[in-house]
Amino acid sequence: QLVESGGGLVQPGGSLRLSCALSGFFLSLDYYEIGWFRQAPGKEREGVSCISSSGNTIKYPDSVKGRFTASRDNAKNTGYLQMDNLKPEDTAVYYCAARFVREPLCILTTEYDYWGRGTQVTVSS
Repeated sequence: QLVESGGGLVQPGGSLRLSCALSGFFLSLDYYEIGWFRQAPGKEREGVSCISSSGNTIKYPDSVKGRFTASRDNAKNTGYLQMDNLKPEDTAVYYCAARFVREPLCILTTEYDYWGRGTQVTVSS
């Protein structure tokens, strides 16, 4: 199971930190990559970060690079997405996802094995 938390309403330029609690995996989280995605109304689901199983590789699309920071704490079975300098166009439902490590590594497309239910992020003044 994956459960997201930390969403809410924030003004433009503000920050939020999303958390993703992972549980019930057969193997250690050391074997899973964690992705964050978002989906705005009428739009396709978009990958906003992927962090490798070790945490040594992190990928972002250009739309969030320099503003979003992904991290993970395998000891706490938790992934995080720090979002700074938020913009109205960042408004969406944000999902975390987990993927058993395989090639290609650390992807931003939706080929993940497990998904959370999402948390709403609204950026508005």
